[in-house]
This record gives sequence, C-alpha cells and structure tokens, in this order.
Amino acid sequence: MTLPTEIVSPVVPTSEKGNLREVGLLAYPVILSQLSATVMGIVDSAMVGRLGATELAAVGFANIWSWTFFCFFFGAASGVQTFVSQDHGAERPERCGRWAWQASFVIVPATALTAAAWYVWAPDLLALLGPSADLQAGSVSYLRTRLFGISGLSIAFVWMSFFRGVGDTRTPLVAAVIANLTNFVLDYGLIFGRLGLPEWGISGAGAATSVGEWIYAAILIGAACRASVARLFRTAPVRPDLGQIRRFVRTGAPIGGQWVIEMAAFAVFITLVAHMGDTAMAASQAFVMLLSMSFMQAIGISVAVATLIGRYVGAKDLDAARRSFDNSLKVAAGLAGAVAVLFLAAPDLMMRIFTDDPRVIELGRPLVRLGALFQFLDAGAIVSSGALRGAGDTRWPFLVQSALAWGLFVPLAWLLGVALGGGLTAAWMAGTLYVSVLGGVLLWRFRSGAWQSIRI
Repeated sequence: MTLPTEIVSPVVPTSEKGNLREVGLLAYPVILSQLSATVMGIVDSAMVGRLGATELAAVGFANIWSWTFFCFFFGAASGVQTFVSQDHGAERPERCGRWAWQASFVIVPATALTAAAWYVWAPDLLALLGPSADLQAGSVSYLRTRLFGISGLSIAFVWMSFFRGVGDTRTPLVAAVIANLTNFVLDYGLIFGRLGLPEWGISGAGAATSVGEWIYAAILIGAACRASVARLFRTAPVRPDLGQIRRFVRTGAPIGGQWVIEMAAFAVFITLVAHMGDTAMAASQAFVMLLSMSFMQAIGISVAVATLIGRYVGAKDLDAARRSFDNSLKVAAGLAGAVAVLFLAAPDLMMRIFTDDPRVIELGRPLVRLGALFQFLDAGAIVSSGALRGAGDTRWPFLVQSALAWGLFVPLAWLLGVALGGGLTAAWMAGTLYVSVLGGVLLWRFRSGAWQSIRI
C-alpha cells in the first residue's frame, strides 16, 4: 500500500533512518509553519503597539492568561500525533484517522464550554489579578473577540496532529500560511479602520485572529476529506469508542497537563511583571514575541522528532529513534545559535519592531541579550519533550515539569524580581535558570532509555 503522492513522507535507506536529512525534510515545513505564525504574531503586536504601550501590554496579558486556560486542550490534542505515528510506523494506516475523531469528541466540546465561560467571566477573572485599570480594560476588549476563534483552533490542533503523525507536514504549512495571511489583512483593516472595514482597535486584532483560526480548521478538514487520504487513513467520521477515548486521554491528558502547568507558572510570572507597571509589561511582551523566533523553530523540530520517534517505536527500530533525537538536537542548536547572534548584535533594533517608546526599549535591551542564552537552553528542553512525547512517555515529564515550574521558576522569579528588587531582568534570569534545569532533566530522561518500555 502506498501513500498518496501529496502526503508522502521522506523515504531514506534503512541505514540512514533518523539522519540529519530525514529530520530536516520532515521538520522544515513545520518550522516554516511555526515561523509564519510567529511573523503574524510579531505583525499583530507591532500593529497594536502603534496604538500605545498599554495596548501592547494588554494583548500580551490577555493572550498569556487565555492560553493558560486553553492550552490543556491543545496539548492533549497533540497526543493524536503519538497514536497516529505509531500506527503508521507499524504499517496500520487504516487505524490513523479514527484517533482524530476520538480526540475531537473530547477536545472540541470542552474547549467550546471553556470559551463560553471565559467570555462571561473574563472581566472578573482578570480583575482578580490586579493589573492597572487601562490594562484590564484593553485585555477584556481583546479577549471578547478573540474567544470566538478558540473552538476552531481546537479542531485545527486535532487535525494538524493527525497530518503530522502520518508524516505530512506540508498540508498544515499551507493551511497556516493562508490563515496567517488572512489574519494579517484583517488586522490592518480592523485595527486601523482600513480596507473599508470598521475601526475596532485592539478588539479588531482579536477578531482577525479568530477568523484566521476558523479558516485554518476548515482547510485541514477539507484536506482530510480528500478521497486519497480518506481511503488510506479512514478519515471518514466514526462513532465514539469509549475504549479508544480512554486510551487517548491516558496519553494526551499528561501532555495537556504539562502544557497548562508550565503556562500557569508563566502566567503568574507575567502577572508579577504586570505589577511592575505597564511599561515593564510592554517590554516583556515584545521580548516574548522575539523569543518566539527561536521557540517556534524548536517547536517545529520537536514535532518532527515526535513523529520520527513514534514511527520508529511503532516499527521497533529503536536505533533509528535514538539517531532521530540526536540529529534533532543538532538542528535545534544550529538554529538557536543563529538567533543568539542576532539578539546579541542588535537588541535595540529588535525592540524597535514593536515600539518607539524609549522607556520600553531601555527595559527590553538587557532582556534581548539575556534571551540569546534563554532561547538556546529552551530549544533543548522543547526538543527533548517532543522526543519523549513521540515515544508515549508523557506522565513523567508532566510530573517533573510541574515540580520545577512551581518549585523553582515562580518562587525564584518572585525572590529575584520582587523581594530582592532586581526588577524585570532579574525575574527573567529566574526563567533562564528554570529552562536550563528542565532541559537537562528531560535530556537525561531520554538518554536513560526509560521510554523504550512505555506502551500506549
């Protein structure tokens, strides 16, 4: 049985499985997809930043806290990739499509209900966090339109994970580019009242993102319904199967838990930053967007290594799985090194992408320099996490990341940034130490070989 030509995975000789070329061929469409999202995020922030520092800070604050509440569902959805890649590697393609449907029966309704609750209670929830009145008002305005796209994004995550599981990283790339271009055009029109569209300001940014997310979902579902894909992978709708849903939840829930624990810790960290003032929050938001230049590349490589390791675990070729991991680390290190050079060479230029406010640039300058190290260490942690996810080793990383996020990151950020008066840069130093420890622990876990005995 052969794959349809539009979704053929890279084929290499047995002796070369897991080499740099295979990793690169699978990773580059994901990296481009992630970078397209990053560029659009940077454009979003740059456009909103022209409205003022408070508006830029509000988008960052709203996104961090909303993502914290929803990333559990998106992280769990990525578990589809583990099941699909292992069935694909074991030459059981007819079982692949069902995992997307079983995951959808759980993920999509839960996401929709959470979005409805957030729409109603967002003002009260954000008020409890104690930001400035202007920052709170801007965050609510953005969220109220942004939440309409969340259910579409959950559908997109499920089917994106399916395609990546079968080794098709190009279809999600095409969908992401189209969705992000739509978002860009609507951002320009709805934020500033151009192209015959109403001037909604910060609310327009949320509306543009929502439309883009539903377009992303529609393209992926359309691709899954193609006759060649449906015939090979059985992507036609199926009935809920409680046994399969339980299997999915056992593997996917720890991934979602790992995402939400880290994001909750980061959200608390950002709230500490917000209490340092709107200017500090704006500088931090600009810095986070710059970090995403490397972060999204590492995510792309982690998706590739998760697919390859899942495939080779399914095929019982553990040597190829280990080679895939080693070569993925090399690719991640090379890309992170290039970003580090850029950060060290031109920190002010990087900050001016988002703002001309001299106070924001001054606060952001040392952050960008620190980011050269931060993003390098973070890349190692992200790739190691993806490798473990592909092998189905999801519970141990969840527990370790939970302990480090709340036992190290948050307390140390408060101690250095607030209690000792170190401010914004000191708080981010705590984050740098956290990702270095996390990356080292996850790397050790994979090297230990414990993942070889995991069964999903």
